[in-house]
Amino acid sequence: MTGVLEGLKVIDMGVAIAMPTAAVTLAEWGADVIRLESPTAEIPRAPSIPGAAIYHGFGDLLHRNKRHIAIDLKKEPGQEILHKLVQRADVFLGSYERSALKQLKADYNILSQINPGLIYCLLTGYGTKGPDKDERGYDYAAAWARGGAQYQMGEPGGIPPMNLEGFMDRVTASHIVGGVLAALRHKDKTGEGQELDISLYHVGVWTLAADIQSALLGAPPPKFERAKTGGQAHNPLWNSYRAKDGRWFQLATQAGLHWPEFCRAIERPDLENDSRFGGGNMDELRQNSEALISILDEIFTTKTREEWEKLFRENNVIYGLVQSPMEVTQDPQALANDFFAELDNPTLGKIKVVTLPMKFRQNPASVRTAAPERGQNTEEILLDLGFSWEDIGRFKEQEVIL
Repeated sequence: MTGVLEGLKVIDMGVAIAMPTAAVTLAEWGADVIRLESPTAEIPRAPSIPGAAIYHGFGDLLHRNKRHIAIDLKKEPGQEILHKLVQRADVFLGSYERSALKQLKADYNILSQINPGLIYCLLTGYGTKGPDKDERGYDYAAAWARGGAQYQMGEPGGIPPMNLEGFMDRVTASHIVGGVLAALRHKDKTGEGQELDISLYHVGVWTLAADIQSALLGAPPPKFERAKTGGQAHNPLWNSYRAKDGRWFQLATQAGLHWPEFCRAIERPDLENDSRFGGGNMDELRQNSEALISILDEIFTTKTREEWEKLFRENNVIYGLVQSPMEVTQDPQALANDFFAELDNPTLGKIKVVTLPMKFRQNPASVRTAAPERGQNTEEILLDLGFSWEDIGRFKEQEVIL
């Protein structure tokens, strides 16, 4: 069965995580994605966190279902190969610095002359205008830190929390995919190509839009750290609590709507009409949050998380288990909904990888091939472009390809 993007041809020249993740999304949906890298550049294919480099399967998150060509774009024959690829391409994805793309003859002005219908998407750290337009930035710095999330997530006066590996990158990738598909829709109607511009910084700001919007209106947004006894929570029923067995859960219950059910679930019906909490009225809960958090902290230590979960479900209380990544991999709900797929990895054998969230019922996305080795498909792609074996031999002699 073909994917929904069958026939779409994409060139992936993204570095780090965000742009390759956008490309792998298009590939999983059926597009023919050619990953283009330098024959000599050291491109990380494993998480940057200590000790994670041994996990070769990380590359399958970024590059599965793609073909790979290794070309030296600093040499004229390499640029010739790129331009032949562009002639047949629908989409070009890049996250090099603009000055570097210009030197490599891979900027929009040049490629759009070769293929006027090309959808060209460039990801930068901070945007294409302003004093920092040429500054480099990864999601840790540009999106997580400068975008405001690191500040908002930290405890007051504490050390700012670190970003998770590729967290903002994957958010950015979703925006890239949406923009590319919108541009392709426009091309279907008009035949016109499109230049797309997105930055990690702007994605960080948009991801924190509610807080930034509050700041735009002159009201510093509150920090939603875990409220403790002695502190203030905007809604004690949107707070995290520890059960008897030391495991945590997150409440996300609408106080006014579900206050009676919540009181039944915690086996404290007397709280339903307690004057301090106004029958679940939000203003009363905020004013007396310290008292309620103190009560709830004590109550939740009387049962295990599993016991509370049963009571929550029986009484329509909205909650979430605070799970570790290892627990997520064994979650029956995740398994039932195909969150993971099996893949043959040339180094590790059969492994499981995380699938994309969007489901296409009639034309399902599929995990087909592992991440290719550097230059694995170079000869195949060059032959498809019309180059001869003699040309390929010459390119190798000139060290244009592997």
